[in-house]
Amino acid sequence: MDEGRHAARYRVLQVAAELLEEGGSEAVSTRAVATAAGITAPALYRMFGDKDGLLAELATHGFEMYLAEKHEALSQSEDPVADLYRGWDLHVDFGLRHPAFYLLMYGTARPGRKPPAADEAHALLVSLLERAAADGRLRVPVEEATHVVHAATTGATLALIGEEASQRKPSTSTRLRNIVLGSITTDPPVVATGTDRASRALALDAALTLEDGAAPPLRATETALLRDWLRRLAE
Repeated sequence: MDEGRHAARYRVLQVAAELLEEGGSEAVSTRAVATAAGITAPALYRMFGDKDGLLAELATHGFEMYLAEKHEALSQSEDPVADLYRGWDLHVDFGLRHPAFYLLMYGTARPGRKPPAADEAHALLVSLLERAAADGRLRVPVEEATHVVHAATTGATLALIGEEASQRKPSTSTRLRNIVLGSITTDPPVVATGTDRASRALALDAALTLEDGAAPPLRATETALLRDWLRRLAE
């Protein structure tokens, strides 16, 4: 019985997703979805509560689509910074191919109201930046870099979605990508100099993060103190 309800719910989501892609969120009325799915409005309300509940489920579905595409296309290379550049392009490309989903996922975001899949997408970005930091390739702490990249990619994508397709210039995203990622990453270190002190401090800080779960070489208070020193050195 549960399996049957799950199948019915998935079928309704697929129908709603088609309506969303074709006409945006305004096309996803409870009446339109119920009619297209061949169910009654009360049955739809029992599944999702109301239109807001249905749209929240669609946002989750959008993040799952995004993650499936990104995991398939973004295989980890030996260069974490190159992966960041490719990750930016994949993010923007998804938004331009699925504008209605993207607007639902990122254009209506509210603090404290994110689906688990959104957290997974965020964690994927953090992991890329942690790899870059561990390689000595970040100029700023991972947390700050995460905020910068997230704001820049979503802002760029939303801006491009708002333009007529015929007026969009691919170079817009490329130029912004190069400026933003270039400002927070470094070239591969060749010789140790005083100028790379920040990236080296951040690399050690990242290594402490990546080793979480292993037996710590320092006590918790010592690790916290070391991290404070490293982040001061990175300023």
